[in-house]
Amino acid sequence: MHLDGEHWSSFFDSFEHEAFRLETLSAYSMLGEEQEYADFMATGYLDLPEDDPWLTKLAHYRASGRKVSRVHVVTPPLSDYLRYEFAAYRYNVAAGEDVRILDTTRRRIIPPMPSDFWLLDDAKVVEMQYDEHGAQVARILLESPDLAWYRRSKESALALSVPFSEYLSA
Repeated sequence: MHLDGEHWSSFFDSFEHEAFRLETLSAYSMLGEEQEYADFMATGYLDLPEDDPWLTKLAHYRASGRKVSRVHVVTPPLSDYLRYEFAAYRYNVAAGEDVRILDTTRRRIIPPMPSDFWLLDDAKVVEMQYDEHGAQVARILLESPDLAWYRRSKESALALSVPFSEYLSA
């Protein structure tokens, strides 16, 4: 099932305990980020407003006892987009998201990882699909996913990654 717009938002907001995200791309092209990204590229600085919709949601989830976490798989050198995304991650962490980095150059063996996905409450998998430029083309709620495989992928990614702040200080 495709999840778009308000349907995606209400579906995502319905998670009860934990939302986990695996990110694998070195660049994404997200609608609504173009000017922010261009400003970051021009200045090297990112200033997100306190009422940023994602940050507001993160604070709400945290206040309601729900956890949002992500692991981003990266291979240095970091792309311009990843430098921008890392600037945003500082805000995400401050708002309560557990952001972790899995650097492929710091691990000898990394098990095969699925493409980008969200795993909600260890029970629902949403596959994130992107074109060759990193533009999102679909969010698909998988009908009969191999939950054990996605859970193992999540646990492997968490075990092999380090907290965002630790990655920055290394």
